[in-house]
Amino acid sequence: MFVFRRGPGRLTPEQAHARTGEGGPAVLLDVREASEWKAGHAPGAVHLALSRLLAGAALPPAAQDGPVVAICRSGHRSRQAARLLASRGVDAVDVAGGMSAWTRAGLPVVDGRGQRGRAI
Repeated sequence: MFVFRRGPGRLTPEQAHARTGEGGPAVLLDVREASEWKAGHAPGAVHLALSRLLAGAALPPAAQDGPVVAICRSGHRSRQAARLLASRGVDAVDVAGGMSAWTRAGLPVVDGRGQRGRAI
């Protein structure tokens, strides 16, 4: 008999926003590539591309001492990031549907200059 490990939990965009917004206990970690990040990301998020995380890069300082909510474009890379972080002992979950679901939910997105952005 096989036992399947479910891995870290998943949040809706609204749940992620509530947990990572002002006063929230978690840090939103955007694991998309730099060009995606610059085009648009959630306000207050910190950035570390999954490719760098897989290569062994340390979490940004803001994400080192508490729970992490990973997000990407569609949810695939963030799921992978959450599993990797959990294997390293980090309290990590990810956002189901990623930034695509975030924008569909009407949540804010800013670009690299802090202006209204778009998630790509």
